[in-house]
Amino acid sequence: MWAVAYVAMMRPGQLAGEVLFALMGIILVLAARISGKLVEVPTVAACVRAGAKVGAFSAVANLLLIGSLVGGGEAGVLRQFALWSIGLFGASIVCGALGGVWGRAGVRWRSRVPATGLFGLTTAAAIFLLLVTGGLVTGLEAGLAVPDWPNSFGHNMLLYPLAEMKDGVYYEHAHRLYGMLVGLCATLMLVLTLMNESRGWVRALAVAGFLMVCVQGLMGGLRVTGNLTLSQDASQLAPSIGLAVAHGVFGQIVFSLFCLLAVVCGARWSSSEVARPVAEAPSATLPTALVAVLLVQLISGALYRHLQIPVAGAAPTYPTWAMHLHLTFAVVAFVATLWTGLRAMRMPPALRPLRAVGHGLLMTVGLQVVLGILALVMVITRKTEAIPLWEVIFTSLHQVTGAVLLATSVLLAAWWRRLIVPQASSQTLPVAQA
Repeated sequence: MWAVAYVAMMRPGQLAGEVLFALMGIILVLAARISGKLVEVPTVAACVRAGAKVGAFSAVANLLLIGSLVGGGEAGVLRQFALWSIGLFGASIVCGALGGVWGRAGVRWRSRVPATGLFGLTTAAAIFLLLVTGGLVTGLEAGLAVPDWPNSFGHNMLLYPLAEMKDGVYYEHAHRLYGMLVGLCATLMLVLTLMNESRGWVRALAVAGFLMVCVQGLMGGLRVTGNLTLSQDASQLAPSIGLAVAHGVFGQIVFSLFCLLAVVCGARWSSSEVARPVAEAPSATLPTALVAVLLVQLISGALYRHLQIPVAGAAPTYPTWAMHLHLTFAVVAFVATLWTGLRAMRMPPALRPLRAVGHGLLMTVGLQVVLGILALVMVITRKTEAIPLWEVIFTSLHQVTGAVLLATSVLLAAWWRRLIVPQASSQTLPVAQA
């Protein structure tokens, strides 16, 4: 729903905007239908309750957006906020109830994913959308479109009016709102994990994820202001390029952590057999080293992207060393990824998660290479100060695909440690032949 709202608020035209907002309601109905399908004894009342809960939860999350519709300091803002909130909850609960009743028909479904694992996926998806919006902010060079933080042009961030979110301001402010959505998801994920998980290391992982989200938000704000201040006065602000690089890199690390948390809280992780010896299998050092290699490549890409030098009336220039570093290490990262992915795919069929993640790793790195070439072509052929649409698209896709690649390598390293004991013996499983 938030992804659709993001596009709708770009003002794609009155008709397109109305269609997109209607799509948000349809998404809610479809989600509530799932809840109706999961009701074991599908009475009308039980399905209505299940769907209504979905609608109510959706409305709570969407309260983060209500202030943008009624904000601005106009008279009667509290009355408008109350009316909008009542309408939001009423419409959401009705849509949810309709979806729940719709789900009452047909066969019953049974959830195969524990609640904690499922919400881990939800949180990872929210972080992915945050990375997408952040990539657009960087690609459109809108990182400093809003000069202050945590306020926005002096407004409370949640009350900054939608009518004033134009051009770069919209992309920067929407990114902040997505950050608040991620903060909400990370908080709920922490609560769910502490309530449902007995494994201490998983609980510690959830605590670490929550704290990392807090740190990431703080870095994003200090990247704009340079220090803790509510001032909009440029003389009191010191935007930090270093924090911009750290903010971009750390965000992808946070995404990888929550992908890992979703997997270790899932049913497959718990139901998998204990680690077993596999003949001639490398130790977990191999996939762990791949994670380190991809992190270095990620940092080099962030340096190249953020260290651009503006040129009046022309395209910005980039430090030659940053380009050479990123391109050279891209070869290292590609070879390392290819080698590790192929080794994972050669594992015995019994180690299905390893083979599946290895296959995903190879597909992702292939896509990443193509997007990297296209992004490079767009950047080096740009001649004007205006930013071409295709440059924004390809550079942003290259960035988020890099995040997926890093997360996949982290999952591969985790599954490797979970399933393999690198020990050669007569009782080991053979490595499959290529």
